[in-house]
Amino acid sequence: MNGALVRVEVAVPVPLGRAFTYEVPEALAAKVAVGSRVYCPFGGRRTLGVVLRVLPVGEDAGIEGARETVKPIFGLVDGPKVPDDLVAFLLVLGRYYFAPIGEVFRLALPPIEKKTAEALRAPSLFPEKVRGVVARTMTWIVATDASGEPRGPLAKALLAQVRARHEAPLPALAAVFSGAREKAKALAAQGFVRLEERERPAEAYFRDVVPRDEAPTLTDEQIVCVQSIDAALAAGKSASFLLWGVTGSGKTEVYLHALATAIAAKKGAIVLVPEIALTPQLVNRFRARFGDDVAVLHSGLTDAERHAMWKRLALGEVSVVIGARSALFAPVKNLGLVVVDEEHDGSFKQADGVRYNARDMALLRAHQQNAVVVLGSATPSIESMHRARDSKASGACTLLRMRGRATKATMPEVTTIDLRRIGAGPTGEKRLSVPLHRALEETLAKKEQAIIFLNRRGFAPHALCESCGQAIGCPHCSVGLTFHKRGNFPGGAGTNGILRCHLCDHHAPMPSACRSCASAALVLDGVGTEKLEEALAKAFPEARVARLDRDTGGGKKVEAVLTKMRNREIDILVGTQMVTKGHDLPEVTLVGVIQADAALALPDFRAAERTFQLLVQVAGRAGRGALPGKVLLQTFQPEHFVIRRAIRHDVDGFLDEELVNRRELGYPPFSHLALIALDDPEEGRLQVEAMRLADVARAFTPAVEVLGPTPAPLARWKGRYRWRFLLRAKDRGKLREALVAVHRASALAHRDTRVALDIDPSHLL
Repeated sequence: MNGALVRVEVAVPVPLGRAFTYEVPEALAAKVAVGSRVYCPFGGRRTLGVVLRVLPVGEDAGIEGARETVKPIFGLVDGPKVPDDLVAFLLVLGRYYFAPIGEVFRLALPPIEKKTAEALRAPSLFPEKVRGVVARTMTWIVATDASGEPRGPLAKALLAQVRARHEAPLPALAAVFSGAREKAKALAAQGFVRLEERERPAEAYFRDVVPRDEAPTLTDEQIVCVQSIDAALAAGKSASFLLWGVTGSGKTEVYLHALATAIAAKKGAIVLVPEIALTPQLVNRFRARFGDDVAVLHSGLTDAERHAMWKRLALGEVSVVIGARSALFAPVKNLGLVVVDEEHDGSFKQADGVRYNARDMALLRAHQQNAVVVLGSATPSIESMHRARDSKASGACTLLRMRGRATKATMPEVTTIDLRRIGAGPTGEKRLSVPLHRALEETLAKKEQAIIFLNRRGFAPHALCESCGQAIGCPHCSVGLTFHKRGNFPGGAGTNGILRCHLCDHHAPMPSACRSCASAALVLDGVGTEKLEEALAKAFPEARVARLDRDTGGGKKVEAVLTKMRNREIDILVGTQMVTKGHDLPEVTLVGVIQADAALALPDFRAAERTFQLLVQVAGRAGRGALPGKVLLQTFQPEHFVIRRAIRHDVDGFLDEELVNRRELGYPPFSHLALIALDDPEEGRLQVEAMRLADVARAFTPAVEVLGPTPAPLARWKGRYRWRFLLRAKDRGKLREALVAVHRASALAHRDTRVALDIDPSHLL
């Protein structure tokens, strides 16, 4: 740099909406680039940041204090930098969601290695203790081009496995072949294979050897979809598709063919699933088809696993990543394909912090990199369906349709049970009706499996006093406490059970008397999955009953339950939404929905859409194999249009009717929304701040409509009061002008008042 002073703009992980300027020591000037991870001072501490821009010599930072003394960075973090295309994507994402740029980059960055952390602990460099991860390695066997066969049955079998996959992790083969480690060294000495040390991947997904499979013969509908996607990949231009296929239509097989095309063209791919529990299923499908060249990224990984995956992707050792929404930020090289499975699912929307929607941002990232994006669902979101139907809509996409199941199995028969007229069955539990009880008897008699869906955890949703009618509520939140008879949480294993808040996790023992009137007439009201599991186990003692919800565990425990279900070790599975998410359980022939209309009364314009999607998805778990399926929907509102459409699997009819409703009410996709959410320990102060910010937004009327402010439906959470107001506009540009003004005005709010801007909110509670 000829001795000239070099400055850089750096994103640091603090909740501030701008980057900061640092000088680059002359010794590092040639090494610093956009995406470099650097050690830098910030206030009275040290931190890690990412270089966003290298400023031309003599250019100021463009922020206040640019001409003042600028501190130097301390050094560079070893390892691959954040790719330029990922930096550009994250900058746009941060601006769109009004998110602090340092917090945005925190989403995308892996932990640092332990050796780097140790270096940072040097007093002259980084006095605070910095946590790091140890890069663990494992041996891989890679087939060479050598022909011929080794001697001995073990050597031949081992080499056949490696050649079939081109490469394989040695620990996985050692679990299958006794003496594999010694024999691998011998094969390497003979030139048949070579041994490589690589960072150890996430063991949960790569521990076992997965047998290779062959692609099945595609249906005519699948062929049309694959050809359309392949043509877009070959064109090398940005394109988006909505893959709308009924449950069991073979959407995953279409994804696998698209991935094969991308891999053959040396392009990278990202595959997003809504839940961590779905990741192992898809990873195994991929490994069976393509081998182990895949990375897995989601919040359930350890720091070491996440670091290893990120590094392999950044170095180009693997080109495909599968995971939940955070996998969108993977440093995939030459990105050519992005798949969003179950694109309608609300889990793709981050609920706090940087409130991004991974589905929407997948469209953005694909567009920026001239990649193809495929959104798949049996129940497409209203917004995606509108984009597919209206060529003039923002982000318009091509509709690909699959109306039949890939296995030629028929869609399950769906019947409603009117809970207003039909009472409890032999158990006496009013949520287990006579028809549902009889259907379970028939299913068990035929040695088939059943799923019972109830979207309420715990034993009883309410504990209340029969004398005064007062429910026992959470002292910190505006919700009642749920009674749990048992559970893997503090105080949950006692014989008397525990009351627990599902929002803040406050828990307390069941009181002996009402706190309001001192009466001892306390009763448990309603039914949750725990109580339902117990009732079914008593009613059908010969059946193996299990439960799948957040209380039974997450991550690997979920997969363990699903594995038991696939292995026919469970007869009846009781669960919440976790049982509805794309699981392929071919022996399930009966699905019972305890209360199909439970969520229709929620104060959210998406309540009908979510209920319909949930019912169709859970119904789709039945009859996916050779045997026909049957679904029973228990409801108090069998005449509701959502129920009527769901029992006929009438997605077209529901979308048509709901789009009419949305247009009349002025809700998305016919408008754009932003939710301004405020919370504060003092309600009076919170109300004043909410009114002030709403008045700022009202300066932009009539182009921008201001709804509120009002207390949120969930008025108190974790000891803080909550208010909100909604901004609605047909013109996104006008809405953004109002949001910029509100965002600036929020900086003047009281320090205890938190203000969050939720762009394109998915929930209004």
